[in-house]
Amino acid sequence: MTIRLLLADDHAMVRRGLQVFLATQSDIELVGEAANGQEALDQATALQPDVILMDLNMPILNGIETTKQLKLTHPDVKVIVLTSFSDQDHVLPAIRAGARGYLLKDIEPEELVNAIRRVRQGQVELHPEAAAQLMNMLATTSHEASTDIAPSESLSASMVGTAAADSSLLRYLTRREQEVLGLIARGMSNKEIGSTLHITEKTVKTHVSHLLDKLGLVDRTQAALYAVKHGLG
Repeated sequence: MTIRLLLADDHAMVRRGLQVFLATQSDIELVGEAANGQEALDQATALQPDVILMDLNMPILNGIETTKQLKLTHPDVKVIVLTSFSDQDHVLPAIRAGARGYLLKDIEPEELVNAIRRVRQGQVELHPEAAAQLMNMLATTSHEASTDIAPSESLSASMVGTAAADSSLLRYLTRREQEVLGLIARGMSNKEIGSTLHITEKTVKTHVSHLLDKLGLVDRTQAALYAVKHGLG
């Protein structure tokens, strides 16, 4: 099934770059573009996209306010924030607004399209830095504050619950796998981890696969949450 995608970003060069790359994906159709939040709302009504890639810093109506309105008027549309900001002042409001994903613009293209597919299927996608911000907030705020975040469009219980998994599982990781896990929690891509540890990107992928299996996790987001919860990274 083809995913109908709307791109909302006020930078024409960003839109053009994504347009060129997304054109190579047979299962993703870029149905429209918007240069500000109001245009995104109008285009969502006219084009009925499945997923919207949403920048945060846009004129007229910013990405967070646009996402809030979309969840009221188009609840079936899934929003993935694609931004340069990874601080708590942006991550948490975006999640509260109903974003199903929060990714940074330095993401690898293949990782981006895979995230789009997973969000379309109902999963939540968080960049490790965004996941760390969320985990820190959950760890330091009161139960009342935590429950204020929980309803925000299903930040799945498995995602948060897995982060609290038994820390004794860490003993099954090799020293290198623990190093990789800590760097995932710091928001590094496989390429950056390979450069830091002086190993190939393929080797990093192997370590990531092994540590996910050993910890019973399904993706890097859960790994980042787990690592932050247990003091890594």
